[in-house]
Amino acid sequence: MYKLVTLRDTVRIPPNLFGEEKTSVVEKLLREDYEGVLDKDLGLIICVTGVLRVGRGLITPGDGATYHDTEFEVLTYKPEMQEITMGQVVEIVDFGAFVRLGPLDGLVHVSQITDDFIIHDKKNARFIGKESNRVLREGDQVRARIVAISIKGGPTISGKIALTMRQPGLGKLEWVEEDKKEAA
Repeated sequence: MYKLVTLRDTVRIPPNLFGEEKTSVVEKLLREDYEGVLDKDLGLIICVTGVLRVGRGLITPGDGATYHDTEFEVLTYKPEMQEITMGQVVEIVDFGAFVRLGPLDGLVHVSQITDDFIIHDKKNARFIGKESNRVLREGDQVRARIVAISIKGGPTISGKIALTMRQPGLGKLEWVEEDKKEAA
């Protein structure tokens, strides 16, 4: 789920940037520190959308920089448990399909693709249902439910999102449409 979040931090402006416009400098420094960070509570911080307030600068003895209490807004993406999400299959591997959910990828384990027995066609990078002959390949649009999340905070993107498509209304979009027609 995407959210706009207001944060507060103290920003250090080094002396070599004193001649530049303060708000622009603060925004630049915040972008360097925050964008692309995966936080356990916030999720992935996609971008700093704006600086709301920059306080007066304080000088610390022994450091020529100024420190400014700052309030700013960021756009985040945090996957939620049981959330139904759309995505695109970006990679097929022997144990499942990786699905791009926007800024992060999730994994649909082979056991969670469909109720049908699945055959992995490694040569053509696809899965085939043994009885239904339904095919899942890279580039397919899917609807999936998030069933497990493991996010580690830090400056690098490191987390795992487990997905399922084995519920009514989930799966490759063509499959969902076929199931609707059969039910009608």
